[in-house]
Amino acid sequence: MAYVLTDVTGPVDMGNAVIVNTTAVELGLGTGGWHVLHWNLARDSFRIGGGREIKARYLSTQLNVEAADGNTSNLAGMPVVVAGLHSQVAAVAVAVKNARPGVRVAYVMTDGGALPLAISDVVFELRERRLLDATITCGQAFGGDYEAVSIYSALGIARQAADAAIVAMGPGGMGTDSPLGFSAIEVGPVLDAAARMGGVPIATLRASVLDERARHRGLSHHSTTALTLATSARALIGAPSGVDVPSEIRARHQVVDVAPTGIVDAMKDHGLAIESMGRPAADDPLLFECAAAAGVLASRELP
Repeated sequence: MAYVLTDVTGPVDMGNAVIVNTTAVELGLGTGGWHVLHWNLARDSFRIGGGREIKARYLSTQLNVEAADGNTSNLAGMPVVVAGLHSQVAAVAVAVKNARPGVRVAYVMTDGGALPLAISDVVFELRERRLLDATITCGQAFGGDYEAVSIYSALGIARQAADAAIVAMGPGGMGTDSPLGFSAIEVGPVLDAAARMGGVPIATLRASVLDERARHRGLSHHSTTALTLATSARALIGAPSGVDVPSEIRARHQVVDVAPTGIVDAMKDHGLAIESMGRPAADDPLLFECAAAAGVLASRELP
């Protein structure tokens, strides 16, 4: 099975000869384990978009976008929830919207995972159910309602478009089974950016009871490492019962115990069937309870 990003390749019709990238399937990847249509041989050139800014720069499929101007550097106390896993975005959004109906929530997708927003079923479903009000793609990521050059400009745009922001990479983060070799390490610098701009940085923990990898059982080393590397932010952290937050993290950040939120049922009530690492949310609810705890804290910070 393959997918095609027509924003990159242009239209593809039945009968067209195409070139397909089969790397992900051959490597047996879980997230992102699809063939990708690379090029339509029915075309001899292309230029897409109307802007002068380039994303996926210097690749043969680079595309031009119209970058939005995040012309404020003051978030004025806006809560900014930062997650290391794309699947947690849904739980954060549901928790915020259930606690504060009518509040506007923006999603900022970084380029730590997938670059095209279009491949995220999670974001599509959240937009369909009006659980997200705006999307912003920053760095090399593309396809949001607004295109941003950096995390700072993305947060500025979010402040103009919404009352609260959720920041996380797209699907398919990368990890190398090493202390620092994982894309979710960006959580620390993003928390710092939110703090420096006058927002309220809120960290989403990653924790699991089912993950087969020891480094991710209980509180993941992704969370402890990223939070240790957050140098300027004293972040709010929502900790549901069952998550043991180390003393060194409690010393650097403000950890708040948050009671279970029933987030798995809440997502079902919105018609969402969310998975992470191939597991339905009901099989490993702790991961989503962590995300919901961050969303609850964000709702408390709203005016």
